[in-house]
Amino acid sequence: MGLMGAPMAGHLLKAGHKVAVWNRTRSKAEPLAAQGARVASSPADTVKGAEFTFVCVGDTPDVEEVIFGKGGVAETAAKGSLVVDCSTIAPEAEEKFAARLAGKGVAFLDAPLTGGQKGAIEGTLTFMVGGDVAVLERARPVMLAMGKKIIHAGPLGSGQKLKIINQIVCSIHLLALGEGFAAAMGLDLNMTRDLLISGAAKSWAIEIYGEKILKGDYSPGFPLKWQAKDARIATEAAVALKLELPALELAYERLKEAVAKGLGDLGAHAVHRLYDRGD
Repeated sequence: MGLMGAPMAGHLLKAGHKVAVWNRTRSKAEPLAAQGARVASSPADTVKGAEFTFVCVGDTPDVEEVIFGKGGVAETAAKGSLVVDCSTIAPEAEEKFAARLAGKGVAFLDAPLTGGQKGAIEGTLTFMVGGDVAVLERARPVMLAMGKKIIHAGPLGSGQKLKIINQIVCSIHLLALGEGFAAAMGLDLNMTRDLLISGAAKSWAIEIYGEKILKGDYSPGFPLKWQAKDARIATEAAVALKLELPALELAYERLKEAVAKGLGDLGAHAVHRLYDRGD
């Protein structure tokens, strides 16, 4: 029930679904109780009697722990139910998780998101889905209560592969924003941003993050540490495919540097602070 999970669960409640929620820090789940959710004591408790289970956590080990650890989803997930992983993790891990759940008669989709906290709050997320088409159609109405667009990327793991592409471009755009603002040569940054979003350089990063930087708002709509994690996953995929992606490699190094400087819990756009000369 973090930046993404809490508003997503809220949309499910507003759509009339019966919802149970769980979070490692229980206090983060309690506000959903006021909206009608049942606050569960464990992942296993959460999915008792559930037709659909949505997981949205930080990294591959977290997903494995929530699903297969002690008190995990796999202990009580009903045969014929469906687990949808909305985390951003390694594609090959999703394939392994799906195989383990299939042995229990539980279906699985990998469905990472894009749109950030803003999209989660507004219900405008895009889901990139890997898995069987028929299974996706079962989940589609529920997913559209939380988002506006679903892309079926292909078989299991394909949603994560598409998310890797998304995060490669996002990571590079973040650096482009930082370097563009750093090179403004004394020009007014509001004017600079207006120009950038009006022409060929326009991007979501410049439009949304650029505005937040100008306001001095580094709140984590999407934490920098998770952007660095996603860049790591993308870099590992590139190495496995023997691809040379120097722009991604540079972006990953700068994101790691920002995390090392204590910026990891700020928004991803805080990488801009690496270019702040303090003048």
